[in-house]
Amino acid sequence: QVVAIADEHEAGRLNAQKRTKAANAYASYTEMLDKEKLDLVAVAPRWIDQHFEMALAAAERGLHIFMEKPFVPTLSQADDLIRACEMRHVKLAIAHQGHYTPTIPVIQKLIAEGQIGEVLELRGRGKEDDKRGGREDLWILGSHVLDLMRLFAGNPSSCFATVTTQGRAITAADIAAGNEGIGSLAGDAVHARYSFANGVVGTFDSVRKMGGSPSRFALQILGSRGVIELSTGYLAPAWLLQDPSWSPGRSGAEWQRVTSQGVAQPETLKNEGTHRGNIAVVEDLIDAIDQERQPLCGMYDGRAVIEMIAAVFESQRVGGPVALPLVRRDNPLASFK
Repeated sequence: QVVAIADEHEAGRLNAQKRTKAANAYASYTEMLDKEKLDLVAVAPRWIDQHFEMALAAAERGLHIFMEKPFVPTLSQADDLIRACEMRHVKLAIAHQGHYTPTIPVIQKLIAEGQIGEVLELRGRGKEDDKRGGREDLWILGSHVLDLMRLFAGNPSSCFATVTTQGRAITAADIAAGNEGIGSLAGDAVHARYSFANGVVGTFDSVRKMGGSPSRFALQILGSRGVIELSTGYLAPAWLLQDPSWSPGRSGAEWQRVTSQGVAQPETLKNEGTHRGNIAVVEDLIDAIDQERQPLCGMYDGRAVIEMIAAVFESQRVGGPVALPLVRRDNPLASFK
């Protein structure tokens, strides 16, 4: 039951109340948190400039949290929020919907069975569109890809990246406030390389105005015997190529569709888009509360993704590879010289 909603913008507040059929609506989220008897809070703004304050206010009141991604703008905020949740045994789930798609266990089983051999490389790209390609693509859409990388390879141990503007290394003069409350940003091209366990490497690249149609926004898992490609989102398309050369043009191998039912099996689940994905996240969050476990994609996962993003800019700042976890916990561009 949606008990109440809060939005400082009057038109948005009235709209949301009508849409959710909430009994009460508030201009102030702190007033809502103080007056209502809540179990769960959805921190829903797409802009992330208030994510930390909103989630912290809920955590301090012992309320469990469902959050839109990206998590929060800085690692120091992530650390403080996680500490507040730990102190009050609060569960926090993040809406990286691809983490919850029913295709994931099938892909994990294919990898465990050796269907693509030894995993060698994880290759991800953003949408690389005209406005967000590069810096914002890394934050807004790349967060989905980086989350999937961690799902299959664990946390990276280091990052080596370059961030450029018009083909040259970024300077302090290129840094400006990013859209959607992200904070200081720079760069229209991002090239990042991560080191994972067992010699596995992961790359994420985004170059403004270089997006394909259809889009290359996806993650490829490349192994010694083949490739698995996974798009982002709930019930996203996935494909298997059993070809050591990774080149169907040379080998004649064909891509096979992977569904929640297996390889080359019809999909029996109805694709209801982001709405069903959000339901899956919340259902898991409720189960995590009942079972006293972490959600499938929780606060530690959210922080790890933010760390991978921050590492890109920190690597560019120092001019070389950086170890993860990062020692620096603020925005690396805040003191860029």
